[in-house]
Order: sequence, then C-alpha cells, then structure tokens
Amino acid sequence: MSIKVRYFASLKERVGRSEERVTIAEPITAKALWRQCVPELSPPEQILVAINLDYADWDSLVKEGDEVAFFPPVTGG
Repeated sequence: MSIKVRYFASLKERVGRSEERVTIAEPITAKALWRQCVPELSPPEQILVAINLDYADWDSLVKEGDEVAFFPPVTGG
C-alpha cells in the first residue's frame, strides 16, 4: 500500500525533505508512520497531523492512498 507523506515549514528542514512516498503492509497509526519515516526523531508533541486534509490525532489510522501531512502549529500575528 502506498501513501504520500508531506512535511511543512520548519519541520521540512528538520527531517531534510518536503515529501516522500511510503509503502506500508497494512493500515498503521500516524504515530507509527512518523516512526517509520523519521526514526531518528521522536514524534514531537506540538506537531500537528492531517490525513487527507483533515486534522487528525496521532492514533488515527493511515491506509492506502492517504496523504498525511505533519506540520508545526500555525500562529498568526
């Protein structure tokens, strides 16, 4: 199963890429996906997750064809 993973803002620089395509054998949680894609970094608590453009939590399931985005909180000014 293939999914698209995207990283935004400062997170893009931290992980060293803006997006990637990942193959998974079965649906997994967003947290497990993070650990698979970025094993050198623990999932930061302040990082937000979206699955198919909808906010999600770290325990949400990711399945084939999904697009997952990880991004820092948005602030305004």
